[in-house]
Amino acid sequence: MKVLVTGGTGVIGEAAITDLLKHGHEVRLLTRKADEDAKLWPSGVEPWPASICDQNELKGCAEGCDLVLHIAGIIEESPPRLTYEGVNVEGTRNIVREAERCRAGRLIFVSSLGAEAGTSPYHRSKRRAEEVVRGFAGGWIILRPGNVYGPGDDVMSLLLTMVRTLPIVPVIGGGDDKFQPIWVDDLVAAISESVRRTDLHGRVLELAGEEQTTINEVLDKLAEITGRSPARIPIPSFIANAGITMASLIGAKLPVSESQVTMLTEGNFIRTPGTNALTSVFNLKPTPLDSGLRKLADVQPEQTPDQGVGSLKRKRFWIDLSGSPLTAGELFARFRVRFGELTPFMMDLHAEPGTPTILDYGTTITMSLPVRGNVQVRVEKLTANEAVLVTLGGHPLAGAIRFLSEHISDLIRFQVQVYDRPANLADWLAVRTLGEGMQAQTWESLLQAIVAESGARLVSPIQHEEEMLDDDKAARVEEWIKELVIERKRGQKAAATGARPASDDQGAADQAPRATTARRTAPVDESFGEDALA
Repeated sequence: MKVLVTGGTGVIGEAAITDLLKHGHEVRLLTRKADEDAKLWPSGVEPWPASICDQNELKGCAEGCDLVLHIAGIIEESPPRLTYEGVNVEGTRNIVREAERCRAGRLIFVSSLGAEAGTSPYHRSKRRAEEVVRGFAGGWIILRPGNVYGPGDDVMSLLLTMVRTLPIVPVIGGGDDKFQPIWVDDLVAAISESVRRTDLHGRVLELAGEEQTTINEVLDKLAEITGRSPARIPIPSFIANAGITMASLIGAKLPVSESQVTMLTEGNFIRTPGTNALTSVFNLKPTPLDSGLRKLADVQPEQTPDQGVGSLKRKRFWIDLSGSPLTAGELFARFRVRFGELTPFMMDLHAEPGTPTILDYGTTITMSLPVRGNVQVRVEKLTANEAVLVTLGGHPLAGAIRFLSEHISDLIRFQVQVYDRPANLADWLAVRTLGEGMQAQTWESLLQAIVAESGARLVSPIQHEEEMLDDDKAARVEEWIKELVIERKRGQKAAATGARPASDDQGAADQAPRATTARRTAPVDESFGEDALA
């Protein structure tokens, strides 16, 4: 079956496309940047760059498709370009019309729990969109999921970041309003069944996890997972709405939009017992909230340099070693395995219970930073003598750290290369006043530990240099890091869908350290002195 998927790069869409491919379907991806977005999958995804708000761009998008899975929509307005009426209502109308024109026989619309009676502007727009879908000439199914949480979602992931990084967490109202979240993989399983089953046409199905919960209960669970329990300050909903506007001015974000404040106070949960379609229609066992939150803790999306603010800075720290009984590769192998022990006390890699401290491909490393709290990085590249780690959402920096061990004549040179910029304006102030000195101290302490681990003699003092990159160099670094992230994701999705990875030497989900003959994608020559970006 060929499926047109709109909004295929959000929390729901990305997981849904991977699942469709796993079940043997072909996918046409409709997003504004579909040519770029489709690279996340090694095969089976045809891009269609378009906005659902532009009828001309949509023409032909559903040609040859058997089914349209309409996920695209906005939870928060950004007038005048993005409004609930323009995207959620008229965008849906455009998709329905084009699906009919192209004779696509089926349509599945992902709406929202509470759309039937909710008073928030978001819910009102979803209710009008549902009326549009009900008029579709073919077979339609409307799915109403509760709050969907998964990698980088707008509520649970932000609460997780707040618990990890802030001394105080603002809580809307008293934090006791009930809602009923659903883990993204459970929703995707229901979507998969909806694609398979034609007996559900004409039905509106509410979907949620088994547990009704509150913000306070979620914060309790996250405190247990992270080992951090920041103070909570209740904020009345009318003040919260003003705070959301103020936070946006400095690049920060609260865990709810103004519409979500209304949705929380109304109570966003299934009200009639026995009507949760996840169990009653699809016979699926919901993921317990505690299990879902523990999964969420290690799957936050990367925060690449292009997402930060200010100038991109490159910092390099290195040592030259003589007389080590180890080769450069053997030294790096020890560093990789003993990463948690060799990193200085300022980076506590045991901050959260049970988190890994060894550098393995695709591993998420969690650490505690002074003042900042718990932050994360992910291993995006790993060879026999090199590792590249990229910061994840919630880190004060948007960037990457590259560790490299190599032979220079009869010496071993061990380097730490850092490419970063502050994540937002608030972090810009903190990084520029306190963070940079602390970062330099951290990497110099690490290099001192490497000297002891090597059993070698330090030829000269620890070397350190840094520079602000011009626009051309910054663009090349940004592209390099984004490609590393995409390559890892492609390998991960290839493993999930059974497709062949894009390359044999990089990107497989089970990638292990390999010889230095592997293809290199770093932006600098391995010869250090001949930096391609210099």
